[in-house]
Amino acid sequence: MTKQVIKKETEQKKHKKQRRKEVVEEEERKKKMPLGEKQGWEKSESRYCGVETEFDDDMPGVLTSNLSHGFFDFVVAPLMNPTYRPSLVEKEASGSSPVLPFASSDLVLCLSQWSSHVIEWASHLSLQACLLPSPKSTSCANYARCVNQILQGLPNMQLWLRIPLVKTDEDAMDENSRKIVDSWEVWNSFRLLREHHSQLSIALDIMGTLPSITSLGRWFGEPVRAAMISTNCFLTNARGYSCLSKSHQNLLTAFLNHSVQVVISGKPLHSVPKTGSGLAFNGSNVNNQSVPSSFSHPSHPLKTYLDYIGFLFQKMDPLPEQELLKLGFRDCLRSPLQYQRAIHEALLDRVPEENTSVTTILMVVEAGRGPLVRASLQAAEETGRKIKVYAVEKNPNAVVTLHSLVKLEGWEDIVTIISCDMRHWNAPEEADILVSEMLGTIGDNELSPECLDGAQRFLKRDGISIPSSYTSFIQPVTASKLYNDVKSHNDVAHFEAAYTVELHNIARLAPPQPLFTFNHLDYSAKKSNERYKKLCFKMPSDAGSALVHGYVEALVLLYKDVHLGTEPSTATPNMFSWFAIFLPLRTPVCTQPGSDLEANFWRCCSSSKVQRGLAALTSKYKLLHDCSCLMQVWYEWCVTSPCASAIHNSNGRSYWIGPIRYLQL
Repeated sequence: MTKQVIKKETEQKKHKKQRRKEVVEEEERKKKMPLGEKQGWEKSESRYCGVETEFDDDMPGVLTSNLSHGFFDFVVAPLMNPTYRPSLVEKEASGSSPVLPFASSDLVLCLSQWSSHVIEWASHLSLQACLLPSPKSTSCANYARCVNQILQGLPNMQLWLRIPLVKTDEDAMDENSRKIVDSWEVWNSFRLLREHHSQLSIALDIMGTLPSITSLGRWFGEPVRAAMISTNCFLTNARGYSCLSKSHQNLLTAFLNHSVQVVISGKPLHSVPKTGSGLAFNGSNVNNQSVPSSFSHPSHPLKTYLDYIGFLFQKMDPLPEQELLKLGFRDCLRSPLQYQRAIHEALLDRVPEENTSVTTILMVVEAGRGPLVRASLQAAEETGRKIKVYAVEKNPNAVVTLHSLVKLEGWEDIVTIISCDMRHWNAPEEADILVSEMLGTIGDNELSPECLDGAQRFLKRDGISIPSSYTSFIQPVTASKLYNDVKSHNDVAHFEAAYTVELHNIARLAPPQPLFTFNHLDYSAKKSNERYKKLCFKMPSDAGSALVHGYVEALVLLYKDVHLGTEPSTATPNMFSWFAIFLPLRTPVCTQPGSDLEANFWRCCSSSKVQRGLAALTSKYKLLHDCSCLMQVWYEWCVTSPCASAIHNSNGRSYWIGPIRYLQL
């Protein structure tokens, strides 16, 4: 029997290893393809690189030379003739003005070609986006008003505002450097005049000199859709090839990771050496592999720059473990492994080496389908300790799975399944170790403190609770995408709710700080699960101004030195299913470099609110729970500096957590 199990596990490991290898090879295969040659679904998952061209009446020729021969993914082209001036058109005697052609005809290409490749002049062609020139200063009300009028008539098309990536240097000796306006300030002024419209995005013009890393970080929380890099930014390496500085490489790689499209603009400034074959950026080829002939002898004048962007794309890190897990390795769960380590430590603390014959009573409350039951038994086997397990679960469907698992694994003499709500169960004996997994995204947002307070009666006074404590962490962020999603509902209630989100395009403005902590076990007479905390975040002095849209909370779960959480400095690897919480602000707060951001947070509890609500339902509904067990919990938050905001979700009017369940009579 043991040999069969070992053989089965070995085969499963081989299958997983082979599947992982296939996924990695597929990703590497797509990376080695020219960016413009990717097809179908591969293109939806890939990064794009386009080219900016001048006006040309022969648009089919422009597309052929840049897409088919040049291997670019798309073209950014001005379709309005730059010589066209409406003010120079002379009016006829009748008072009417002749309409001169200001662009190429839309008949030179079919509609599908317009929609797939060109950023152009007419919204009726249903194109992806239209590129707008940059505002000249932060005083741009007239420009913003014109864009506002355009957006009101655009059902789908995006407008990309071109913004040069510059930042003032306060310590610069040059007077002209101090007069430069921070480009983020220009964007923010324009965006505020447009009330954070979701169809307005950014095309960043990357310059030869970049701002500080902290200042650049602000843009990752903004709706950047394209990074336009001029040929002036490229250097020449020792072998005569065009290349970028390390800081530019890091910036473009980060943009590629955030699905930002790259656009190459400008005239070719670097000649391609005639000797040698293949790419030779920074003195080496990519992984010493051969390169297609189309790469070796570029026919397009900007092909060498596209090759370099392809080089950056190829040398990017492969898919992280988190992404591989999402593609089919979800059985490699981090949470039960960490729980197993914690139970391992608890058993060693509870039962000394000289007394291993003692049986430890272990209770798993909210056992679900049994991952923590399995983790407990594996920890007992590792430590050589004897345990007796009570698995308490109220979901009848999960109980069926538990019974099947116990029978399949032969645990009938060790595991006792209790199909009951733990609040109504009278345990036959007290437990030495109480294990639970009722943690929400931030630990306490699924009533874990309230539930575990009731479960303490199962545990001996000197018993061990796993988790023993948990702390939520919070930090200010810029998250334009999340803010616009909440704003699209056009009501206050959605700004007063907490959202579970997978963070992607955000800018973290200050280090996270601990918020609320809960310890188990706590037998104090005046115990309360209500909390209040005021936090002060110091904005970095080199970051420039920033717009605070909301807050992100994360969790650290501790038993001794075993932790489980998503707080960045101590994050557990591969916690892909444990997302953060986003607390939006109705009005974003603009902070200045080196300023303080003061925020207040409350965790409120009330049973009286529930009782008042139940009184109105008594005649119409049948309650499923004892009223004395019901508790309603909600969060409130506000900003008090640099400017005061309203207290969000006052008295839980828009969002709360509570176990009210009822059936209609």
